[in-house]
Amino acid sequence: MAAACLVLRRSLRAGQLLGGRAAWPQPPQANMSFATLSRGRRLALSTLGVICAGGAGLALALHRSVKATELELHAPSYPWSHNGPLSSLDHASVRRGYEVYKQVCAACHSMDYLAFRNLINVSHTEAEAKAIAEEFEILDGPDDNGEMFTRPGKLSDRFPKPYPNPEAARAASNGALPPDLSYIANARHGGEDYIFSLLTGYCDPPAGVTLREGLHFNPYFPGQAIAMAAPIYDEVLEYEDGTPASMSQVAKDVCTFLRWASEPEHDDRKRMALKITFISTLLLAVVYYMKRHRWTVLKSRKIVYKPPQ
Repeated sequence: MAAACLVLRRSLRAGQLLGGRAAWPQPPQANMSFATLSRGRRLALSTLGVICAGGAGLALALHRSVKATELELHAPSYPWSHNGPLSSLDHASVRRGYEVYKQVCAACHSMDYLAFRNLINVSHTEAEAKAIAEEFEILDGPDDNGEMFTRPGKLSDRFPKPYPNPEAARAASNGALPPDLSYIANARHGGEDYIFSLLTGYCDPPAGVTLREGLHFNPYFPGQAIAMAAPIYDEVLEYEDGTPASMSQVAKDVCTFLRWASEPEHDDRKRMALKITFISTLLLAVVYYMKRHRWTVLKSRKIVYKPPQ
């Protein structure tokens, strides 16, 4: 205890010799810059930064090397007539697109979520849709004897499947399962742009690329090797309205049909949005007038305080 008091007395005396200020040790500076560091620390931090940057670059290079995207092309954006905020689908193109699906695509691809009645007032009349449905033999039953039977299709029937089960579809397609096309325009990145590019993008593989037997080269397909052969070409079918069936026309029509199949409410949604916008504008004007009428008296009044007498 006596030693501690002696140290404190000497410290106070030293403070008086320094002009009344005690010479306490100062804390280190908190805002130290890179230039104020020692040479060894600067070298260590620089080495660490180079190692981190090199590791990040190596990881990115390895990631890109295993993605196999050198030959894959992204579908360009096409000026579809229904892409505008107030644009409806081309229903004549939807009708031609159904012809393409029926004559070309339906041999391998199903549309499990569409019924013949969905075509009414979209691409066909009720009588035309009924006639189309009756062209198919639908398995139904059991009857009173417990046996299955076939009957002509009805408007309530869904589009018939090309294969009875996925295993039969794989066996007929060289092991590949043809996807259902009901929502394919929404299920693929790029929508109808991707489908159009895929249908018209078949070409010969570049030099050095060898495909397994049964596969075909398409730069827009992930992996570039697709089991489906080129399904469309010029004059692959004859349209009932006489439209020239070029490859681009056929691809455009079937893409429009698949867009409608993925969004049957496409036109109704835009029509409803237009109605809501119009009604909201009228209501906004009425509400603004009511607000001005209600608060104009309070906002325009003048309050005068009379001094006490």
